[in-house]
Amino acid sequence: MKLFGDSSSSLILSLLLAQLHLLASAFPAPHHHHHHLRRNQSDFDKLTNQTRHLLKLTQDLLKDPVFSTEIDHRRFKSLPALNGRASDLTNLEFKPTLSQLHADLKSFEHHFEWLNKIARKQQNSVPKLTDMISHIKSLVNALQRQMNHTGTPRIPVPSPSLPPIPAFHWELVETSQELLQQFRLFCDWATRVLARTRSMLHSRDGLSMGSTGPSPSGLSRIVGK
Repeated sequence: MKLFGDSSSSLILSLLLAQLHLLASAFPAPHHHHHHLRRNQSDFDKLTNQTRHLLKLTQDLLKDPVFSTEIDHRRFKSLPALNGRASDLTNLEFKPTLSQLHADLKSFEHHFEWLNKIARKQQNSVPKLTDMISHIKSLVNALQRQMNHTGTPRIPVPSPSLPPIPAFHWELVETSQELLQQFRLFCDWATRVLARTRSMLHSRDGLSMGSTGPSPSGLSRIVGK
């Protein structure tokens, strides 16, 4: 009977150890969760800093005296335009926000590449435009990595509705100025959006909150639609 009792105790102990192992696997250690959270926050800090750098680069370009004339914003019909209300920041959802920011950045990337191509053909290159495009691509890639990490889907980016090719130098200057001014507004808004999105990481459901559909109301809309 003693042998039988020892065997039963060993069997029960083995079963308990197996259950404990399963429980440990299902609930990661707290330090692992905190490390994961810090890494995500660090990634968002980098995204925010890259966006701030683009904002400053755009502001510096617009300080050029060639862009000192007031212009009408009417050439570009497919640029993302922001409503920019402070209340919109409190209604953002994590994944739709990242998806929309990515789509908007890709749209600006297409427009700047078009402008740079036209300027090169006319031998009227815009100062530091190539550098700006390179920084935009870098930010797009960094955002894509964060989207892949969080399982965030991409929104298809339609082909932009581009204005007629500028025939004169002054037209190229005004076209460049309009695009830069719109991008300055976008970078300023995107910086605040990324800061708000980073704060969502503190939520327990931060990485899964929000649908995977279109962007939430107030994040952006398309001009002319």
